[in-house]
Amino acid sequence: MIVVTGATGQLGRLVIAALLHRNVAANQIVAAVRSPEKAADLAAQGVVVRRADYADAASLDAAFIGAKQLLLISGNEIGQRVAQHQAVIDAAKRAGVALLAYTSLLHADRSPLELGVEHRATEAAIAASGLPATILRNGWYNENFATRITGAVTTGAIYGCAGEGKFASATRADYAEAAAVVLTGTAPAGVQVLELAGSAGFSLAALAAKVAAASGKPAQYHNVSQAEYHAALAQHGLPEVFAALLANSDAGAATGALFDDGHTLATLIGRPTTPIETTIAAVLGG
Repeated sequence: MIVVTGATGQLGRLVIAALLHRNVAANQIVAAVRSPEKAADLAAQGVVVRRADYADAASLDAAFIGAKQLLLISGNEIGQRVAQHQAVIDAAKRAGVALLAYTSLLHADRSPLELGVEHRATEAAIAASGLPATILRNGWYNENFATRITGAVTTGAIYGCAGEGKFASATRADYAEAAAVVLTGTAPAGVQVLELAGSAGFSLAALAAKVAAASGKPAQYHNVSQAEYHAALAQHGLPEVFAALLANSDAGAATGALFDDGHTLATLIGRPTTPIETTIAAVLGG
């Protein structure tokens, strides 16, 4: 049995689709979710749906029965994720899984991003568990740029504080495919760390130029300070915690924190990752 936590999330659904595409039998996949009613479409495909609440250890034990491989997709409740992830790790150890995979952050061990704090703590907890594990250090998603792409078309500008820093992003589907490859492969003897990023990097200035080329409308990148970008995001209605995290992430990108040219992701999935141009076309066409 392959268990996927957070299976009704955007990445989780794609991982399950990738597993099915790799001919894993639906009844050998467990969608571990907090609200099973939200996974009716997965159940209709034959996927086993089990309730799994991070705050309920008994539910995790029940969800992980028979698990051989388990994918812990990092939670979205910032500030609570370390305890939530620890609960999953503890349950995985009780279940005796042969492989625990975890979606972390690119270069989490040295990342200046605030997002890296909880990922580092989770990676340490996984190492301490003694379980065979693969750490999937995912870079930025192409989809993270959707708002900037549409904004560039409507306003002619992309704002940020990433300077000339490059993003090596890939689509969620690319990262999901990598997770499926790992879950259906041979488990490492200890803890394996994979730095996963897109095949080609680009700056926000380059992103603006690509949007202009695709849309036929002028677009330019305007670099501002981290404080200015943070304030602008908050002014546009983004919750304070997310405005701070996005501005911090841009500032980290300025130092190279979201760039990697090792091409591990492309090697793992056996093809180049989806270029940002494809995502731009999809956003503008949608």
